[in-house]
Amino acid sequence: MLLTLGFSPCPNDTFIFDAMVHGKIDTEGLEFSYVLADVEELNKRAFNSELDVTKVSFNAFLSLTDKYLLLDSGSALGFGVGPLVVSRKQLKPDDLKHSSIAIPGINTTANLLLTLAVPEAHDKKEVLFSSIEQAVLDGDFDAGLIIHESRFTYAAKGLKKVADLGEYWEELTGSPIPLGGITARRGLTAEVCSKLDRVIRRSVEYSFAHLPSLSEFVSCNAQEMSTEVMRQHIDLYVNRFTLSLGEDGRKAVKVLFDQALQAGVINNMPETIFA
Repeated sequence: MLLTLGFSPCPNDTFIFDAMVHGKIDTEGLEFSYVLADVEELNKRAFNSELDVTKVSFNAFLSLTDKYLLLDSGSALGFGVGPLVVSRKQLKPDDLKHSSIAIPGINTTANLLLTLAVPEAHDKKEVLFSSIEQAVLDGDFDAGLIIHESRFTYAAKGLKKVADLGEYWEELTGSPIPLGGITARRGLTAEVCSKLDRVIRRSVEYSFAHLPSLSEFVSCNAQEMSTEVMRQHIDLYVNRFTLSLGEDGRKAVKVLFDQALQAGVINNMPETIFA
């Protein structure tokens, strides 16, 4: 069975999917035609139901449950993994109410957290996540909302941390922060979804078994990152929740939906979230 699959070129995603898309493990008869795209592009494709299986931001997933269900394997959740707000000049969190802020996408979980933490911040503009640091350094924005590997590079570039939205979330809920998940199109059978979970988990286990080596697939898509930053990226975002959400992970996803409902981001709680 051939499935279309979307994920980002970031090291955590290529690390997860390398073995399954390159025939290094048993895929139980599943084959994959994959596309690599920035997560906000993947979010947009999901809203158009373009892919059978795809990475999406959990913020986007809040509004996608009529089209997709969340798989048990492949998600990015955790403690200490949240997005950061940074600036060129030192700002206080309260200053963000009146600041221009570069964000990595309206549908990203990072933007949802910023909305929850600073609801008065309205001067926001979408910028490709890998360009946000430079846009702030150039003075195009007062602050930038950074994700992915930028958390490892912003200080060396002279930027200052204004707020850690992961810490905000953890203090608010006590739960790990759900950043991105792997979803399967509604209409795929329960059997196929179970296979997908097993195959993704097997693919992650394969990559873990070959650490500290990183495959060429991870390296060549890493946008000139150093090996050290690639490994930091993987260490941060690929963890036990990636292998399986488990009870704690599912609870964290439900907490996110609850918070979004309370904040008026969504109007009702969907009946079904998980595949």
